[in-house]
Amino acid sequence: MRDSRRARKLLFSLALLLAFCSSAFPQPQQPDEATVIRGIDAVIKARFESVLAFTDVEHYAVYRGGDETHPAAEMTVKTAYNKDTGKTYTVVSETGSEILRHFVFDALLEDEKRINQPGNREASWFTSANYEMKLQPGGIQRVDGRDCLAVSINPRQKASNLIHGTMWVDAKDFSTVRIEGVATKSPSMLTGPSHVMRQYSLISGFAQAMHARAESDSTLFGKTIVKIEYSDYQLQLRPSR
Repeated sequence: MRDSRRARKLLFSLALLLAFCSSAFPQPQQPDEATVIRGIDAVIKARFESVLAFTDVEHYAVYRGGDETHPAAEMTVKTAYNKDTGKTYTVVSETGSEILRHFVFDALLEDEKRINQPGNREASWFTSANYEMKLQPGGIQRVDGRDCLAVSINPRQKASNLIHGTMWVDAKDFSTVRIEGVATKSPSMLTGPSHVMRQYSLISGFAQAMHARAESDSTLFGKTIVKIEYSDYQLQLRPSR
């Protein structure tokens, strides 16, 4: 009987201690919507101003009919980005259907070149200038191993590179972690709007794409899935003042 009483007293004491710790050290609260949106805008602007150039290796694979095991075509390119001139691509290797490589891969690369030309790139940024943004309820979510906030994004205009969906940003620094949704316009006249997912990681402190997936349907190709893997980033940053 005494042991039972002692156990109850111990549990009661532990409960009081936990309650005190919770009140003395409250959990961080979710920031308000305006703070999050300002943070997203600031981080993306800082990335543009700080990253003068970069290179990476990008591997493209296209799958048809729901088969994500055997690619119908593949292409590996070396990408070079320069803040003053945009993006250029050098094909390292390519295999598979020439038709798919032309109508899918070439269309994607040409769209990326156009988007990243000086004077065009700002229109593709995930910022409040291009999107209506709403902080989703639910607080912090664990996404790709990081504490994130979910933000609904609704494009203010139609373009192949704009997405209607959800953007997850790091809860501490507001850098982009993942984007998922439906493109408002297809980059190719032969495919319909794509369901798009893109994952990011911090490279030298700035969010860079690491994996992307786009799924679409068309009368010519049927169900088509494109996967892109990004690797070997080399960044040239503006010297710190």
